[in-house]
Amino acid sequence: MTTLRSAPMMPAVILETERLRLRALLERDVDDLYASCVDPELQRWIPQPGPGLPYTRATAEHFCLREAPAIRTGGDGQHWAVVDRASGRFSGSVALLRTQWTSGVTEIGYWISPWGRGRGLATEAVVAVSRWALGQGFQRVELKAAVDNTGSCRVAEAAGFVREGTDRNAMPLHEGRTDLASFGLVPDDLR
Repeated sequence: MTTLRSAPMMPAVILETERLRLRALLERDVDDLYASCVDPELQRWIPQPGPGLPYTRATAEHFCLREAPAIRTGGDGQHWAVVDRASGRFSGSVALLRTQWTSGVTEIGYWISPWGRGRGLATEAVVAVSRWALGQGFQRVELKAAVDNTGSCRVAEAAGFVREGTDRNAMPLHEGRTDLASFGLVPDDLR
């Protein structure tokens, strides 16, 4: 007799910080998600839905209603909407991805909407989610950022991640490829 074992799954949690509420993506986020993801600066570094492919409102709707929930239920990680607590407006995304349950390792990714940039929201969200992950027993949170994306690299450092090296030619962009700065955060970094 074969026993089927389901993949581990992160708990569905809402995290709150001084200025942010991190919660699941909802249907009401579709328009702000779309407006964020067609922004040229975001598309420069995160070629969604794929290199050379246009981002559409249907892409945003599919991501909110299907892909983001499947990240959690499939055991890959968890995706949060970054919501400004003062205004209630969707202001970005933060996620744990590529979770390796047996080794206790996960990767964090993030971006902030054009209307939320320059206020430290990315750092606040990354600190909240990475500390939550370590509190759940993960032994390492990884972070990758395009080496020329200085804002994203500054977020990693401000959130306490240690730069560990460069993954050469590691990610496709809409045009060409980029090297990725590789960062890590382990429990000892917080002591």
